[in-house]
Amino acid sequence: MMDKAVFLNDYREAFGDAAELPLVFWYSDIAAHPTEKINGCFFRGFKEVRAGTPVSLNADVIGCGGGKFYTGFSELPPYVATYVSLKEKYKDTPEHVLDFVNTLKPPRAEKSFLNFARIDGADDLEQVEGILFLATPDILAGLTTWAFYDTNDEQAVVSPFGSGCSTVVTQTILENRRGGRRTFIGFFDPSVRPHFEESILSYSVPMSRFREMLATLRSSSLFGTHAWAKMKERINRI
Repeated sequence: MMDKAVFLNDYREAFGDAAELPLVFWYSDIAAHPTEKINGCFFRGFKEVRAGTPVSLNADVIGCGGGKFYTGFSELPPYVATYVSLKEKYKDTPEHVLDFVNTLKPPRAEKSFLNFARIDGADDLEQVEGILFLATPDILAGLTTWAFYDTNDEQAVVSPFGSGCSTVVTQTILENRRGGRRTFIGFFDPSVRPHFEESILSYSVPMSRFREMLATLRSSSLFGTHAWAKMKERINRI
């Protein structure tokens, strides 16, 4: 069982008070918090989550067809492949988009809501699918160094193609449900970037991997090394 209080203490000690707390996400049949419809990208509503108010998503709340699909609340809308290719120009052909989607196979949601909450405000972490860090380059350096600490697997940290929602939600959930160990850097999608500061990238960790990483945090380079002490000082000075 994950001890939230221990993690929060260790995270603050490792990164300092200036580091933003991570978010957690999970499915439930009851909304963690009533949420009005979010037009466009659902990450548009994450200022509230980052400030401590949970967001509960479903097909009615999410205004983006791709967002509904990658969170498991709908089938792929017929227009998405053409839109991603010919309008957004993220793939050269609609067929290329469909090949990506068919390979990824986002799972359908089995519960009514997908909730996001700041970790200090989440009551039950047992159903959590993944942890989402909104990280500056210095914080991301610390997080990925931690992830590499106990493995030589070249897939320990990856950055697959995809929208913000497919990287954060779909990839992380698929990895968690297979008991996998990959972690994901994202927010390279130009469509999601305007909803966050220019220095922020996403780093999502499936709970299957995060439970392992919790055991290595204090023995990793984030504690007791000269190099990380300099980075921590800079994170908190900025």
